[in-house]
Order: sequence, then C-alpha cells, then structure tokens
Amino acid sequence: MSDINICTFTGRLGADPEVKSFQSGGRICNLRMAVGQQWKDKASGERKERTEWVQVTIQNDGLVGVAERFLRKGSRIAISGEFRTRKWQDQNGNDRYSTEIVLSPFGGTLTMLDGKPEGEQQGRARGNDQRNGDDRGGERSTGSWGREPDGSRGGSSWGSGAGGFGDDLDDDIPFITNASAW
Repeated sequence: MSDINICTFTGRLGADPEVKSFQSGGRICNLRMAVGQQWKDKASGERKERTEWVQVTIQNDGLVGVAERFLRKGSRIAISGEFRTRKWQDQNGNDRYSTEIVLSPFGGTLTMLDGKPEGEQQGRARGNDQRNGDDRGGERSTGSWGREPDGSRGGSSWGSGAGGFGDDLDDDIPFITNASAW
C-alpha cells in the first residue's frame, strides 16, 4: 500500500499573496496562512486560542492567477497540498530547513471561503466565460459565484462558503507582530 502525502488546512491569509515570475515564463505564489485553534480551558472555563502559521507555495499557474487576482490579507481559504521540507543555506553557510504545503501543477486545491470577491460585478468572475477546473486545482466548476449553472442542483459550490467549514464571521484576522521572525 502506498503512502499518501496530503495536508488540508483552512485559515486566513496573514499577508497579500507574493507572486514571483521567472525568465522561463513560469510563476509561483507564496502565501502565509494563519490556522487557528480554539478551546475552552477545563480548569478556568476561559476561552483559549492558538495560531499556527503555514507557508503555502502554489506552483499551479491557474491557481497562481486566482490567488493574484482574488486573494488579499485576511481572505479565508481552504487549501490541500503536499507537505514538503526544503533544505537551504543561510548567509553564513548554515543549513536551514523550511516546511511548506505545495500546490503543484498536477495536484492541490485552493478554495475561497469568503464568497464573491470584492470588485467583481454580478455574475461571472471573468466576463461571460465559464470557469474551468484548472483555476481551482480540479474543484467543481460553477457558472457564477455561489450558484450552480442551471440553479437546480444542490450541494456546495465554489465561493459559497459551504463545505463544512463554520461561518464564524466574528473571527479576528490574525496579524504577525514580529515580521523579522519570518
């Protein structure tokens, strides 16, 4: 039996997406995603929370375009990709390691959980064309934000905020206080 390397997270972006272009024409996008956990302390009854920061690298050109066009600091997203550890050397020649979730050209998903992006007119995200699955890493395509093309099918659709992730809109947007730590 093969092992499976898939990680799924929901959270909010701690900064605007950082898109890098290469001379070859390829592009990647780096995201910093805050993933929160909340619980009630049994001893004190006090609400506690902890935030973990996840580095996400998007190598799928269609998803890079979606991230660049629609995502901003504070955007609520769900991602699914491969867990990878990268080895690199700092300025002093010391070995360093970074862990990240990679949405590769042939795998990974990005789902916007905030609904219709700001600035979009009624209807379609790109004029009158139908969105294809490549822009979302294989997710189901819908004709307009939050609706099925014929309006008769049930279930969740991209941008509707559905999918089992709570709609707690009172969540504080996480901010990093010491940027030099990254």
